[in-house]
Amino acid sequence: MVNGNLGDRSFFDSAYAGLKKTEKDLGYSLKVVELGGDRTKWQSGFEDAASGDDYDVLAAGTVDTAAFISKLAPEYPKKKFWLFDSTVDYTGKSGCSNKCTNVYSVTFKQNEAAYLAGFLADKLVAANSLPGASGSKKVGLMGGVKIPVIEDFVVGFKAGFKAAGGNPSSGVLVQYVGGDNPFGDPAKGKEIASSMYSQGAALVWPVAGSSGLGVFESAVTAKRYAFGVDSDQYKTLGDPAQQQTVVTSILKNAGNALYLAAKENKAGTLAYGKSSAVGLAEDGVGYVDNANFDKLVPAAVRAELKSQAAKIASGEVQVPSAF
Repeated sequence: MVNGNLGDRSFFDSAYAGLKKTEKDLGYSLKVVELGGDRTKWQSGFEDAASGDDYDVLAAGTVDTAAFISKLAPEYPKKKFWLFDSTVDYTGKSGCSNKCTNVYSVTFKQNEAAYLAGFLADKLVAANSLPGASGSKKVGLMGGVKIPVIEDFVVGFKAGFKAAGGNPSSGVLVQYVGGDNPFGDPAKGKEIASSMYSQGAALVWPVAGSSGLGVFESAVTAKRYAFGVDSDQYKTLGDPAQQQTVVTSILKNAGNALYLAAKENKAGTLAYGKSSAVGLAEDGVGYVDNANFDKLVPAAVRAELKSQAAKIASGEVQVPSAF
């Protein structure tokens, strides 16, 4: 179930890629239901899907779907539900009258990956190493809407920016898309990014689904840079000019998490009735190191970033969270 549409080249596409891999490797049969951007149709879409007899597992993501699954799981106790990037209340106090014993939830430690993004962003502007952005000491972060999971990105990013030596109060611009379709409005994303670049941002990081696609358009026009999110957007963007603006992508490996869930489900070992959280140590989040990254990021900064990632994975560095 997609509470939106595929084609965001980001979060939902990452999840889809992981589930498609289960068809090839594990023998699953996949059916995708896209509910579009009209939130008023989401509940009926979930109810229709849950009542169908043509599936064994219903998978859906984001906090927006948690309430639907909490309601439907007790009504269909013989079916299984996977919720990614959010969790249900397994105590049964808020929905889940059966304590969601047929639901598996997985969340991501996006604050860990966001810390690396903030760390890298400050190191890049401090070193004046981005061609065409010399002298800029600001960076931008565009969120879809102000909810805890997005704030977790913001908190982690600011912590990493500060750890690298920057001042997030003056150096980090934060703005939200908002509106009726915060994760599906590329035009608004472009408008926000253009404003950030005009304020002196060397790069902008969109954490806003397909709204972020507008950021890459703006980066080309402004001759500035961006970070991708959730998927390797250097690969998923079709425009070569836009690809060149992507310094790295901060990954939320939804596809990896779902593939692992499918593997464990097939083996009968998936832990229903509880939630798991995956971060750098579990390869649940990370960053892309490719040829463009090597070209734009000085070797010394690449080494520092790798060291920070190792310290977070080992627990030596504790990253603050919005949760």
